[in-house]
Amino acid sequence: MRQSQALVLLGIIARNGIVAAGSLPRGVGPEFVKFYELKDAFTCIGHPSITIPFSRVNDNSCDCPDGTDEPGTAACALLDHLSPEQPLPGSLSGTTNTTNALPGFWCANEGHIGAYVPFMYVNDGVCDYDLCCDGSEEYGDVGGVKCENKCAEIGKEWRRVEKERKDNLERANKRRRTMVKESKEFRRRVEAKITSLTEEIRELEAKRDELKAKLDEVERQERFKVVKNEGPGKLGVLAGLAKTRVNELRDTLSKVMGERNQLMAKVQELEGILTEFKEEYNPNFNDEGVKKAVRAWEDYAAKKAGEIHEQLNEIDIQEVMKEDSEDSGINWKEFEEDEATDTDILYSFEAYLPGPLREFLHSKINLLRIWLIENGILADASSEKGESRLVKAAREAHDSVANEVNSKRRTLEEQQRDLEKDYGKDDIFRYLKGKCITTEAGEYEYELCWLDKTSQKSKKGGGKTNMGNFERFDFDEADEEERHDGKGLGRGKRMVLRYENGQGCWNGPNRKTDVWLACAETEELWRVSELEKCVYKMEVGTPAVCEEAVEPGYVKDEL
Repeated sequence: MRQSQALVLLGIIARNGIVAAGSLPRGVGPEFVKFYELKDAFTCIGHPSITIPFSRVNDNSCDCPDGTDEPGTAACALLDHLSPEQPLPGSLSGTTNTTNALPGFWCANEGHIGAYVPFMYVNDGVCDYDLCCDGSEEYGDVGGVKCENKCAEIGKEWRRVEKERKDNLERANKRRRTMVKESKEFRRRVEAKITSLTEEIRELEAKRDELKAKLDEVERQERFKVVKNEGPGKLGVLAGLAKTRVNELRDTLSKVMGERNQLMAKVQELEGILTEFKEEYNPNFNDEGVKKAVRAWEDYAAKKAGEIHEQLNEIDIQEVMKEDSEDSGINWKEFEEDEATDTDILYSFEAYLPGPLREFLHSKINLLRIWLIENGILADASSEKGESRLVKAAREAHDSVANEVNSKRRTLEEQQRDLEKDYGKDDIFRYLKGKCITTEAGEYEYELCWLDKTSQKSKKGGGKTNMGNFERFDFDEADEEERHDGKGLGRGKRMVLRYENGQGCWNGPNRKTDVWLACAETEELWRVSELEKCVYKMEVGTPAVCEEAVEPGYVKDEL
């Protein structure tokens, strides 16, 4: 495509600037009119010391070193900076080491936008409608080619496309403004969270310090306490062991009584069988075995009749098997009370003293004990025993608040790092952070998660492959043709998100992805390509990189 931004832009300036005079040489642009007003002589624009008759303007002969005497012909095309590089192959003159002062042949393009055509395109037998829709550059009918004026239809289509482009840009900018507003709100929330956490931490630290002081005081009081530690004394321990042993014996007695009753029932049953056998057997039956058994039973019965047994009282046994309580058996609660110690005796003695004297005596004993422990004369018994409930409660209260302080500090540090993090202009990528977009290309599905990572996944199944983790914002120059659907990078400076240190390739480097961004109404992953092994390029549209509305007639550079 031969279109040039420079030429079209000059056309826009010319259309909105100087109006051409009624009679001018062919190909003169509006901004150069003042040099071609009807005169007897023409002065070369770039070389004012050279003057030629006006009749030699557009005579198809290059008289001025800068080519300004041929604005409407191709005679000075070799000087045209838009023409191929010089010297041309086979050129007898080589190069003039100069450039044309004129940008090209001016096409007015009534009904559309005026533009300059490179001089080498003038009368070359090709209708260059992309630049010269009125066909005026082919005035010589070279080869019988006549270019009709198509500016009406081309201008209409251009205006439709331009309006659509502007509408899309306006919608994109409108959404960008919404995103900026949301991003500012997100930032405000982070700032508010930091303020809130700072105040909470300050209060918790004060509470923690207060609880630490209380813990230290409780530990000191418990450490140097004269009274006995909590828990049963020796008698209480002995009573506990005895109670356990008695319960075990009671359970064993219950089992023995059960087995005894079963055996007695079996003995009675056997005795009944043998008694009946003795009474009913025939003495005249000559069976020595039977007679021997009968005589043995008679001896057993006689022996049993002569024995004297002390009968067990079932009521006494049942009474022994009852559970101990205050009403029956042993009242263990009486023995679970701590036995009197030296301390008890001391405090019992203190009870008979007047109040002031009792307090004085107690404080002096405490001070003496503290002095003895701190000087290594008396052993610190508290170190050999577990913490009291009072110390444990004080320690748990302190540790709980201290842990909460540490947790909130970590959260505060995370929020502060987030606030200092670069989220692009207007903090706009704060709105996109964590969101993901996908597209399919070939046998893979690709995913971009803003400021997080890029990945690919085979359509045949399997897990995702990390193509890079977000590292930084960057800018680079894009150089691509403008796409008719608007889904392209075009030309110019573009924001690039660098994703690096992804999953390693087989016998290759770690994967990385360059995410190129262009203005679009919505977030959309347009294309993915692999520039070289394990180096990927994503082309993405997003309102985040849109600019405000530009001047009418703006055309992206397509050179």
